[in-house]
Amino acid sequence: MTTHVDLAAKAAAFAGLHNPSAPLALANAWDVASARIVAAAGAPAVATTSAGVAWSLGSPDGDALARDRALDLIARVVAAVPVPVTADIEGGFGADPAAVGETVTGVLDAGAVGINIEDGHRDPAEQIERLAAARAAADAAGVPLYINARIDTYLRGFGEDATRLDDTLARAAAYLRAGATGVFVPGVLDPATVAELAKGIDAPLNILLGPDAPTVAAFGALGVSRVSLGSWVAEAAYAVVRRAAEELLSEGTYGALAHSLPYGELNDLLKD
Repeated sequence: MTTHVDLAAKAAAFAGLHNPSAPLALANAWDVASARIVAAAGAPAVATTSAGVAWSLGSPDGDALARDRALDLIARVVAAVPVPVTADIEGGFGADPAAVGETVTGVLDAGAVGINIEDGHRDPAEQIERLAAARAAADAAGVPLYINARIDTYLRGFGEDATRLDDTLARAAAYLRAGATGVFVPGVLDPATVAELAKGIDAPLNILLGPDAPTVAAFGALGVSRVSLGSWVAEAAYAVVRRAAEELLSEGTYGALAHSLPYGELNDLLKD
């Protein structure tokens, strides 16, 4: 049985993976099979994608999934892989800071050592309270939980273009003071902007990558310590389902299956 002492050591090891000289690269998983595939590829850690998790459990992304179902999935992923797990918990699965703290306690009980928590449309002052509650819950458990504070200014286009960088840096500083460990800024790939973010944020910077993004090494050279694929991997997997179904039904052919993983390989990955 994993104890909080074990979790504390694993959390410290996970934090140590954040280094711009060799950025932590996370191909986000959404179930046990995808987590084991990622770990088997040699990943030093596994991250979940909240969107992929929600979709796989029949819910839309965006705080619609019930907390207990999310925590159950996290526990299953943690039990399935030998590496640290960081869980995307959307906005915290709670209406207020106290509920966010309860979620974090559940995340730790599930065995994860990191979380992503997003501000979304929330006022930064409210998000500060939620992050502080998350940190307090982790401190109470004696675990240095890696809290990756997601800032949605670029992803959602908040504010004016001319002030967005300053707003993002101000939020980052406030979130770090509240207890965040690192900062996640999805929606920005411009090298100059990323470099300014890395320079202005006194903590590891996480960037969301996609098909047209520069390489991991290129972002590392800009000062980025962590890159992730978010929901892209799950979206690509579901795209195969659609292509296979449409091809089968319209053409009666099966070309979309050409690059599928062998049955035996997948089955062996899930054997204890």
